[in-house]
Amino acid sequence: MRRFRLPLRSGLALATAALVGAVLTAPGNAQAQDAFVPGAAGVGDSYFPGDGNGGYDVDHYDLAVRYDPLPGHLAGVATIRAKATQNLARFNLDLVGLNVRKVTVDGAAARFTRSGQELEITPAAGLIRGRTFTAVVTYDGIPDPTLSGTEARGFHRTLTGAVFTGQPHVATAWFPVNDHPKDRATYTVTVDVPAGLTAVSNGVLAERRSAAGRSVWTWRADDPMASYLVVLAIGDLDLKAYTKEGIRYWDAVDRILGPNFARDALAQQSTVIATLAEMFGPYPYDIGGAIVHAAAAEFALETQTRPVYSPKFFVPGGSGVGVVVHELAHQWFGDNLRLADWRNIWVNEGFASYAQWLYTERTGGQSAAKRFAETWEAYADDPDFWSVRIGDPGAENLFHGAVYVRGAMTLHQLRQVVGDSTFFRMLRSWATKRAGDAVTISEFVAHAKKVSGRDLGRFFDTWLFTGSRPTLPGPGGPAPS
Repeated sequence: MRRFRLPLRSGLALATAALVGAVLTAPGNAQAQDAFVPGAAGVGDSYFPGDGNGGYDVDHYDLAVRYDPLPGHLAGVATIRAKATQNLARFNLDLVGLNVRKVTVDGAAARFTRSGQELEITPAAGLIRGRTFTAVVTYDGIPDPTLSGTEARGFHRTLTGAVFTGQPHVATAWFPVNDHPKDRATYTVTVDVPAGLTAVSNGVLAERRSAAGRSVWTWRADDPMASYLVVLAIGDLDLKAYTKEGIRYWDAVDRILGPNFARDALAQQSTVIATLAEMFGPYPYDIGGAIVHAAAAEFALETQTRPVYSPKFFVPGGSGVGVVVHELAHQWFGDNLRLADWRNIWVNEGFASYAQWLYTERTGGQSAAKRFAETWEAYADDPDFWSVRIGDPGAENLFHGAVYVRGAMTLHQLRQVVGDSTFFRMLRSWATKRAGDAVTISEFVAHAKKVSGRDLGRFFDTWLFTGSRPTLPGPGGPAPS
């Protein structure tokens, strides 16, 4: 269990710390050759430059929250352990709405101000580069429901609770955070809810206890993850725990959906993981599971080790197991390999979408070649679809259908160009050699060139960065098989 707690400091200890800080920051001191300056209020993402913050790297978040469905009030204490990557005069965290009541850094009161999503924190003394520090933020309020104004954002209420899930912004709706995939961290999430309700997050269920009409659930995620992959679901959830093929699963389904809702699809998670592992290498984690909520949010998300699903996927006419394949494929492409910049969304969504085609092919269904041919014809006269440059779609098109569908088509055409043996060796080595890294499209292009021994620059320019329908090689276009 990766908790980190500091003892309360005495007045003498605080005075000593202040004296040491003064000495270290004195002119001419060897450890203070670099000036203490504020950390950047953003990491410079191409689409969301205000996301994340500079000057530090978070190692662990210990989140203790209390949630009451009526009136939807959230109270939290976030304990954040981080390392300064420069001499820090002050640093920022990202938080939307909610009221910040108190901030301490290494046990000493810190000054703070708010501006938009920025929580600016000034510690009592500067933080030396390379030093590990602990910030504690006490906050409360009713999360802003306007965050769910688009289906890929943050806070969604249900009849008995709430779901905090979304992409690219969700974490800021319920805890202060360095909100960019570049800075991944481990998490402990402890949730205090009224008795009879269940709280589910990522990782393993470390503890459950009840007292005074309340139920407290503690989840621990020891595998580092990006902030948008942290999920919290609260409500009347039917939680089932089991182990298959050495992987521990926790599946939570809102009871309002019925006693067996989605269970047939969720029962296939182990098979899906095994099939994907044959193609992409070992499953990156030893934990799995799912959350099927009853909120109005109509999307699924690859929240790490525990994807979250809208019930719409499991009703007649829904994608069923297909969406499970997509979100589990993201555990390799999107979670373990995460984005270095949001404009590189294709290395997430294109890969997970093509994984669905491959899974169907591998399990005796329609071949990927036939799926490509049908898709090629279906979008033949759709200039809006082909106009999206999926290698740099723009923030407004981050989740455009072309990113997914043309994204999968791109990988299928790459497979045709380099051949099956090279293609699957390319995918497997990409997933294993870059495990844990923040990656970009240009890095995958370089990887593809190296593995194939071919100059694929023109291919990728055509399929990823051209806003028109590509021309297929050979007479007659693609041949179904």
